[in-house]
Amino acid sequence: MVEREEVRVEVDGRVLTLTNLGKVIYPRTGMTKGEVLNYYAQVAPVLLPQLRDRAVTRIRWPHGVGDMSFFEKNAPAGTPSWVRTATVPTTGSRTDDHKEGTLSFPIVDGLAALTWVANLSALELHVHQWTVGADGTPAGADRIVIDLDPGEPAGLQECCQVAMLVRDALGARELSAVPVLSGSKGLHLYAALPEPVEPDVSTALAKEIAEDLQKANPSQVTATMTKSRRSGKVFLDWSQNSGSKTTICPYSLRGKEIPKVAAPITWDEVEKGAEDPLGIDQLGPNDVVTRVSVSGDPFTSPTGP
Repeated sequence: MVEREEVRVEVDGRVLTLTNLGKVIYPRTGMTKGEVLNYYAQVAPVLLPQLRDRAVTRIRWPHGVGDMSFFEKNAPAGTPSWVRTATVPTTGSRTDDHKEGTLSFPIVDGLAALTWVANLSALELHVHQWTVGADGTPAGADRIVIDLDPGEPAGLQECCQVAMLVRDALGARELSAVPVLSGSKGLHLYAALPEPVEPDVSTALAKEIAEDLQKANPSQVTATMTKSRRSGKVFLDWSQNSGSKTTICPYSLRGKEIPKVAAPITWDEVEKGAEDPLGIDQLGPNDVVTRVSVSGDPFTSPTGP
């Protein structure tokens, strides 16, 4: 029987027991659990603003990438009493008085809570586009997200080309978009809303943009979820704005064979990627830490069109 390794640390005044820091989480690269925790600690100043006041769904890999993983919405048994939680309806409409049930999500609002979830091997942190108030009551969506998902043989270059079309469509509605590499195949574009709205409203706006672009650029863009219609096109997934859906949080790791990050980038980089297929690629954790330390956070200071 392998002995469980533990170390007690103090993080922002909270005492945490960290376990098995030497366990390899990404076998292809040898990245350990301790290195995962270190990554999250280093990017906490830019990650925590993305998590603030948002219910967090975690994807956990207890035995490392390549082994079993599972989604976790509710705060698990043993959640520290100081971890903030929010109880929300399980239905898509968060204001439905006839809710079918509730979920009690954790809110990761500080380094201690972030360290706690990372210690549970929660590599991927997914959030809704709506927030919760100080009392835990769900509030409206304060941003929209459009997920650009390429259908083979289209790839990241095609996503960059279409991203500029989406940027212009958002700009025509006086919304400023921030590009984020998904850490998987494509791009996500976020745009802050002037005031919170119900998720149905933001979903309708994202769908309108996607369908308008599909109509204007049918050879490049599809707003249809049917996978058979995505070949060679970029699918604009507007449904991520639904009240029940989540999107990978900017700066979260991905549970891929090679560790990658949902990494905010600049529009200059998107334009370069649109011109040159070798001009852009998904980024790893070391790349992201270096970029943030040298250039800051593109999400809070985006380079405009």
